[in-house]
Amino acid sequence: MNKIVAIQQFLEEFEGDAVAAVKALRDYVRHETTAIPRRQATSNEPVLLAVKNVTRTYKLGKQKLEVLKGVSIDIHAGEFVAITGASGSGKSTLLQLMGGLDKPTSGRVYFGDQDLAVLSDGKLSEFRRQTVGFVFQFFYLQPFLKLGRNLEVPAMFAGVRRKERRRRMEELAESVGLSDRIAHLPRELSGGQMQRAAIARALMNRPKILLADEPTGNLDSATGKAIIDLFEMIRRELGMTVVIVTHDPAIAARADREIRLRDGALV
Repeated sequence: MNKIVAIQQFLEEFEGDAVAAVKALRDYVRHETTAIPRRQATSNEPVLLAVKNVTRTYKLGKQKLEVLKGVSIDIHAGEFVAITGASGSGKSTLLQLMGGLDKPTSGRVYFGDQDLAVLSDGKLSEFRRQTVGFVFQFFYLQPFLKLGRNLEVPAMFAGVRRKERRRRMEELAESVGLSDRIAHLPRELSGGQMQRAAIARALMNRPKILLADEPTGNLDSATGKAIIDLFEMIRRELGMTVVIVTHDPAIAARADREIRLRDGALV
């Protein structure tokens, strides 16, 4: 409920009884601001991804920019984890290291017992293709391909046969509510539909972990909530591990666990 409208309703309902109005309004505010208890993280599950004392430094001319400073975290199988922090705190850099899109300056990133830091570029590409699904703030759908073919692209690169690609595409399109849009181009979709398509595409190769970088950043609040609902459904029904970078405390509150960064270090 819009808070201004709620206050007006309280005043109208209790007109003539200021004490009762104040008490009712105080109770309402207390209810609205009470935090929903966070579900317990699935710490009994095995560690799927481990970040060990990772640093990441970039060179800017003669200067060095230290983005991450000795970060260590464990992500357990089946967890829904939110990474939060101010702009420039290192959230996206950490996510890129976790997904093998970048390598640390020092420290190690392990997926199971596999050390990503020592993999060749070819092996890293194979790891990303087979193990990780990426969802970004910008949807990166190919504008000249219809939605169905956009969803199939990752499976094409993975060498999945045409019939199987089609079957997976139709199944995923239905799961995200886009069965009636597979013959449409991206420009014919809403922002929420494009993000749902991007999530379905990320699931095409049946990854073990889904990494999302500000997936609701370009969406209105109602559509953003629907996208987080979809992530929760994916975790619940597929048992998938989900890690989301977000600046939205409402999204972080829905995760099993929140990891906070400040100036490149854990808070």
